[in-house]
Amino acid sequence: MEIIVTQAHKRRAVLSFGKMEAPCSIGKGGITKNKAEGDLCTPAGTWALKRVFYRGDRIKEPETGLQTFSISKNMGWSDDPNDKKSYNTLIKKPHSYSHEDLWRSDNIYDIIVELGYNDNPPIIGKGSAIFMHLARDNFEPTAGCVALKSFDLISLLSLVKRGDLLNIIK
Repeated sequence: MEIIVTQAHKRRAVLSFGKMEAPCSIGKGGITKNKAEGDLCTPAGTWALKRVFYRGDRIKEPETGLQTFSISKNMGWSDDPNDKKSYNTLIKKPHSYSHEDLWRSDNIYDIIVELGYNDNPPIIGKGSAIFMHLARDNFEPTAGCVALKSFDLISLLSLVKRGDLLNIIK
């Protein structure tokens, strides 16, 4: 099945899946068809839901039809265009290039859904670390990801399976 994200405001959107509808945050720059690394935009397009990462020390493993992995302190995601070998992939820290830390002190990465954006193969500079994750309390815009309230993301995960797609519409 297909999950739809439509922009409702420059930095806010609505996620729809079957009978489910939920507000979500998107990138500070809105939705774009021409994503570039660091532009703070959410990429328009249809992306596979790949894997779910979660903080097992904070939450229980989400019930989902997707593959799940517990986040460890040494996990990161390469976001450095100079990292020709590992750009836009899961990496093990320490890592000599710039990267997202998946083990964060705040809670927004307590659940991360990896989206199949710019990954087959990754094109250097077209954007990296585009996830679906938890929203901040006030739905602050993201750096390019889609962010939902915990209840909504957990509910969505209970409904999805391998092969489901996220369609982000500009």
